Amino acid sequence: MKHIAIIPGDGIGVEVTREAVKVLSRVQQVYGFSLQMTHFDWGAEKYLREGVTLPEGALEMLSEYDAIFAGAFGDPRVPDMKHAADILLGLRFGLDLYINLRPVKLLHEGLTPLKGRSRKDIDFVVFRENTEGMYVNSGGFFKKGTPDEIAIQEELNTRKGVERIIVAAFEYAVKNGRKRVTMVDKSNVLRYGHDLWQRTFAEVAKRYPAIEANTQYVDATAMWMVLKPEQFDVIVTNNMFGDIITDLGAALQGGLGMAASGNIHPGRVSLFEPVHGSAPKYAGKNVSNPMGAILTAAMMLEYIGYGEAAKAIEQAVVEALAQGSTTRDIGGRCSTSEVGDAICALLK
Repeated sequence: MKHIAIIPGDGIGVEVTREAVKVLSRVQQVYGFSLQMTHFDWGAEKYLREGVTLPEGALEMLSEYDAIFAGAFGDPRVPDMKHAADILLGLRFGLDLYINLRPVKLLHEGLTPLKGRSRKDIDFVVFRENTEGMYVNSGGFFKKGTPDEIAIQEELNTRKGVERIIVAAFEYAVKNGRKRVTMVDKSNVLRYGHDLWQRTFAEVAKRYPAIEANTQYVDATAMWMVLKPEQFDVIVTNNMFGDIITDLGAALQGGLGMAASGNIHPGRVSLFEPVHGSAPKYAGKNVSNPMGAILTAAMMLEYIGYGEAAKAIEQAVVEALAQGSTTRDIGGRCSTSEVGDAICALLK
């Protein structure tokens, strides 16, 4: 038996998580394994009611689980989004989840905005460094609120952090039959931190002679993702650039509602969450696309050792797309729960 922590979060996170759990319950029946899923009420409601974001001892408790599945966080009643930052960043940094893994995989040709592109043209993964870079909150203000204000935001890159995400990208390529790893940076302008990325990438690439290694500047990558997405196999990049280009990647595959994501430390408890937001204006209306959450659940199953079941879920999503069992954002007429039901019915 595997133990899964479920944190639905806020807004539509609750609804899409419900469908993902429904699919997980179905697939374990079909494939004969057992998941014990424990729900946690962490989110805006708890924060507003009790002032609690990530409870004391939460990291130690979650470390005993096999994986964590989260929905989405964000609520207009918490304008500074403290609860979302404390929970998500608290888990990512506290559990040292240094890999943000984002598959960019087109599951139906009608979903991409790119003309004349097939499913085989859009099939790559992005390894985004998840614990360093611009998002470590290093910096400060001087004379804040005055005409002479100075704001400093610092990017942090360590040799350890850079090397381990690059190694993870190459290891993934080897294990999954990928032929090329592309490192994305801006070393022509960011001459210190990204020089470290360039040197580290060159050194790590020598350990994997069977994998083609190349580098691109991030602006060129954004262009080529649109013009020639088939050139990409595995991309590895820093925290901020990864944040940006993976949303572009989501657009290539049908939007944020189709995008899955994992925050991973190999061999440890890891966090899986779809990448869309909590979309408060759609909450409670049963209209949001649960496919990203369901595909994220498949990623989680693969991580904890149920690869066959993970592939079955992805195939069920492909079949649901083919038969039009989708929500309105991608051209269908189904509700959130109806999409979940359709995918469950296809798991036989």
